[in-house]
Amino acid sequence: MQQDKHPAYRPVVFRDRSAGYAFLTRSTASSEQTIDWDDGNSYPVIDVEISAESHPFFTGKARVVDTEGQVAKFERRYGEEGRGGGATP
Repeated sequence: MQQDKHPAYRPVVFRDRSAGYAFLTRSTASSEQTIDWDDGNSYPVIDVEISAESHPFFTGKARVVDTEGQVAKFERRYGEEGRGGGATP
């Protein structure tokens, strides 16, 4: 890598406040806030709104969309002319 062209790649803590979960990884992201980690060192911390600990897909709390109900609602609203099959003679 060329000197002075790339951002610093260093350890950073990402914290998911909604799940109370934090993990240490390496990143080029920076932050003014710091956190004292389990190993006794202080690292920059970046708060995220969602992570694997709080995302519905990974936690198994994903919502199942009722697609049959959506089709019925569409047909009630637009009827046969809303099907998009082209003009009828």
